[in-house]
Amino acid sequence: MIIVRNVFQLKFGKSREAVALWKKGAVMLTKSTNAKVRLMTDVTGPFYTLVMELQFKTLSDFERGHGSAGASKEWSAWYKKFATLVESGRREIYKTIE
Repeated sequence: MIIVRNVFQLKFGKSREAVALWKKGAVMLTKSTNAKVRLMTDVTGPFYTLVMELQFKTLSDFERGHGSAGASKEWSAWYKKFATLVESGRREIYKTIE
């Protein structure tokens, strides 16, 4: 199993708006990638952290899904709105041990 975490450091005071947008974005990602999607926000650590986690069967599934989501005009329009709320971000990819 592959776990992909996109970790975003949001601009001060933008969590509520970012979470609302990601709820819509998660629906789009689920449809286009067939991945399980989970959203998380910080409880401790750096303030205004938003994590979007995706679960795929294989790394190839992630690569295919990433390409198809990025090619969508709907996704591109959505991402432009979200990007204005972000200070920085990173992606972490893990393989689960079974």
